[in-house]
Order: sequence, then structure tokens, then C-alpha cells
Amino acid sequence: MIADVHQHVWPPTLVEALRERRRPPRLRGWTLELAGEPDFPIEPADHDPERRAALARADGLDLALVSLSAPLGIERLPGAAGAELLAAYHEGALALPPPLRPWAAAALHEIDPGALATELDRGCVGLQLPATALADPGGFARVAPLLEVLERDDRPLFVHPGPVAPAARRGPSWWPAIVDYVQQMHAAWYAFRAVGRRAHPRLRVCFAMLAGLAPLHGERFHARTGERSVVDPAAFLEISSYGTRAIDAVVRVLGIDVLVNGSDRPYAAPPAPGLGDAAAFALRSANPIRLLQPESEEVSP
Repeated sequence: MIADVHQHVWPPTLVEALRERRRPPRLRGWTLELAGEPDFPIEPADHDPERRAALARADGLDLALVSLSAPLGIERLPGAAGAELLAAYHEGALALPPPLRPWAAAALHEIDPGALATELDRGCVGLQLPATALADPGGFARVAPLLEVLERDDRPLFVHPGPVAPAARRGPSWWPAIVDYVQQMHAAWYAFRAVGRRAHPRLRVCFAMLAGLAPLHGERFHARTGERSVVDPAAFLEISSYGTRAIDAVVRVLGIDVLVNGSDRPYAAPPAPGLGDAAAFALRSANPIRLLQPESEEVSP
């Protein structure tokens, strides 16, 4: 099985639900409106399910995992507004053609472990949560009921950047992706190390975009705490938007066995690690299998 664990497709049901809204987040035609941000034009082909499935197959993938775009902030919308958008996402994402399969999303305004269990039973491979919900020990405590469902059902967690602070939206267009997202992932990585792993010893977790290169701060962590970096065989990092030097640096700290292939399509092209055939096999096949399933089971595309 060749896999990409990090892609985004807005299924038609979600597109229509976003168009029906009168306030952000919403779509006006194919223009995305978010509170406090400039209008953003969306390329329709990027969210055409059949085209994206064909593109995944052209990439040689047996499995491409898609998730709700967490920076939209849908998970934090209260009441019926959030519930309707989440339902639209799940309905459409579960109907995507192979090799596309979805990560579940979960409401964060009111934690509902039963709703997560339902979406996992319907076919979602695991749960995506925004890094902003896991940025400190309090965040892990609040979402603990969701993480307990994942542990019980032996499903993985995918940590993805979330909404940015309003102040960041006044900077250059690249600021959120280069600054805020990296900071969010860095915080989530160290919060998981501080409290998350101890509270959830059986949880398999994957951090997007190499956790913002947080593992490379291990020497500073040691200087301040006396503790050294440890390799957690159930804590994975996906490689989207990084290249050979960054990937190689993380491999030198944690080894190749906890890195997995991810592209962040349609917002980035698949990375080319350039570390040789053995590393490519580990990133695209062996390690995604270890992330996504118990050792005794197989994941069907």
C-alpha cells in the first residue's frame, strides 16, 4: 500500500453548505470568505472528487487521506451552525471515490465522543484535530473524551494547523503558513510530550508538517530540562511542504521509522525527499501502514 496521509478535498455537500451560509466561513461562488481575512479565490478543479481521485492514482497512491481544512474554524462553530457543516463534510467525504478516504472531524464547542464513534463506524480512518485545540495541557484535558474513543477503537489522531489569530491576518499573505502554523504545531508537539502521551499511552498520533520542526529543538529542550529527546514509535510526523534538508534533519533526530508521506494537496505538491529508495519505501508504505492500522490488520484502499 502506497499512501498519502494529508490531502484536502471539499466534497460537494460541504461546498453547498458553505455557500448557504450568510457569514464566514462561507463560499460566495468559488470565493472563500473568512472572518478578518481577504477574500480567497478557490480553484474549482482542486475540489472535484473524480479529478482528485485520478490525480491520486497518477501519483501512484493506493490510499489518499483527506481531512477538513481546520484553518476554516468549522470545528469551533457553536450549535447548529457547526453541526450542519460537520455533517455536510462527513456525508460527502465518506462518498469520495477511491483511493480517497476521510479523516473524521469533531466539534470542539461541545465535545461529543459519541458523534466521533459514529463517524469512525461509518468509515473514517481516524480523527483530525486542529493543533490549536492541543496547544497546552488544558487542551489535551478538554479533548480527552475524543482521544479515549480513538484509543478504544485503535484509530489514529492527525494533528493539523488550525485557525490563526486575527493579528496574523494583517501581515503578508504567507505569514500564517510560515509563522502561525509552525508555532501551532511546535506547541502541540511539546504539549503531547508533556502530558498527552502519559494520558493516552495507546494513542497513535501523526503531526502534520514535521510538527513545525519541533523535534529539532531537542538540544534546547535538554539544556532547559535535563531530558533528552526520545523516539516514540507511535508518534509520527508527516513531511508536507518540506524538502530533503529538513526531512534529513528530523531523521537524524528521530530516525526514519516515524516519518510518513503527506502532500497537503491541493495547497502543495508532493515532496521529493531525495533520501533513496529505502527511505521512500518507509515514508510511502511501511510507516503509513504502522500509523493507520493495528499490526494484525490491513487497510483496504
